[in-house]
Amino acid sequence: MTENYQHRARKRFGQNFLHDAGVIHRILRGIHARPGERLLEIGPGQGALTEGLLNSGAQLDVIELDHDLVPILRAKFGSNPAFNLHQGDALKFDFNSLNPEPRSLRVVGNLPYNISTPLIFHLLANAGVIRDMHFMLQKEVVERLAATPGGGDWGRLSIMVQYHCRVEHLFNVGPGAFNPAPKVDSAIVRLVPHDVLPFPAKDHRLLERVVREAFNQRRKTLRNTLKGLLNSAEIEAAGVDGGLRPEQLDLAAFVRLADQLAAQPKVESQG
Repeated sequence: MTENYQHRARKRFGQNFLHDAGVIHRILRGIHARPGERLLEIGPGQGALTEGLLNSGAQLDVIELDHDLVPILRAKFGSNPAFNLHQGDALKFDFNSLNPEPRSLRVVGNLPYNISTPLIFHLLANAGVIRDMHFMLQKEVVERLAATPGGGDWGRLSIMVQYHCRVEHLFNVGPGAFNPAPKVDSAIVRLVPHDVLPFPAKDHRLLERVVREAFNQRRKTLRNTLKGLLNSAEIEAAGVDGGLRPEQLDLAAFVRLADQLAAQPKVESQG
């Protein structure tokens, strides 16, 4: 019955459906879902991962934006009491509506490349209820997430995600694993929110602001890119050389700069 359903991938939703059984098995092995766990799959598509996640015995909620996929997913999995489908936009989804226990929700997704970064930031804002996240992303995005200071991949995404999470680049996936085949390589990443932040900032919104300003003109020195926030003496007071470029600083140094900014009078954290 379900084999009769046909669905063409929609470019506007950034759809590339995973079909390679070997890759699917490797992803499921990496997630290692267990009975009784709470899983949330974002963008299940035609259910390539969904069946394996349900077979684990976990409780599975899925969020699917494309209303044409909803009947396909319901036909395949709707009879399973552990399956619960939400039709809507993951960027607007209230994860607390699932009533998860703290640090209990395991999030999975083959994320459309056009929304991957804002969606990750949306999830980080809900990190208190999330145990871990496993995502299929564009390989270059994963390389930025897992980057270390000193290279061209190190930037705002690396710093803000690593502030909240431990990042593991698990493995790469070629275009042939998808239908239609994308024009880029993909990769699987694991993000695990820290139980205790390794470098907690006094105000994480100020950290976001400092990082954003620093990397707006990443080829310039910090004393130039941050001059609207901190002067040279204040940068030095944070234990940072103002003559460095932003990509040369580690996370701890950015937190010190943000804390220095927090200590300044009448600082607005928004901006």
